[in-house]
Amino acid sequence: MSIIAIITARGGSKRIPKKNIKNFCGKPIISYSIKAALDSKLFDEVMVSTDSEEIAAVAEVFGATVPFMRSEKTSDDFAVTADVLKEVVGEYEKQGRKFDRMCCIYPTAPFLTGEKLVKAYDEFEESGADMLQPVVAFSFPPQRSFSMKDGKVSYRYPEFVNARSQDLERWYHDAGQFYFYEVNAFMKSQNTYRGGYILTRQAFVMDEIEVQDIDNLTDWKLAEMKYRLLHEDGLI
Repeated sequence: MSIIAIITARGGSKRIPKKNIKNFCGKPIISYSIKAALDSKLFDEVMVSTDSEEIAAVAEVFGATVPFMRSEKTSDDFAVTADVLKEVVGEYEKQGRKFDRMCCIYPTAPFLTGEKLVKAYDEFEESGADMLQPVVAFSFPPQRSFSMKDGKVSYRYPEFVNARSQDLERWYHDAGQFYFYEVNAFMKSQNTYRGGYILTRQAFVMDEIEVQDIDNLTDWKLAEMKYRLLHEDGLI
């Protein structure tokens, strides 16, 4: 079984300049993703897909490979992660290298550890699914959410107005950080048109304390606070 870790790290972040190599609790944030992948000992290759020479240099210092630079097509503001993964798989195939499994890891995932990757991979293999996706429960029941128009609010789901929070079904959202894929299934889903192959997804449930979107500087500060708390407790 051949497995690759693909860390997707485009340059040119606008909301947080140089986001993917910005100092996070003492180290470039991308270094945490690289370390987690290397520590897991799962992967035959830990590579970074980037269009930035600066990011590439930092990635190589921390042990990742950058065998080729990202194309212009997958470096603009409209490129999606699936396009990047497809390109990486294709480039390796040109070199005569094929992988059975791949793990897409985001460069801003400081809570990720090698141990967590191993646990997720074991669950992925046992599930028989095409993909494993980390999820986290909403901290407040979204069934009790509001819509707002002209400063006035109304229940989005009025049928749940009188329901107790503890009686409502738990809803989950994407936790980000990483995704495992069966490569052939992924490529099949990407190479078909509308109505084509749909990936089967296995959930990997994460705790809210170890999940944080990092889209702006406030998110960044919250992530550093969470990281320090987890580090003090010996959890990462």
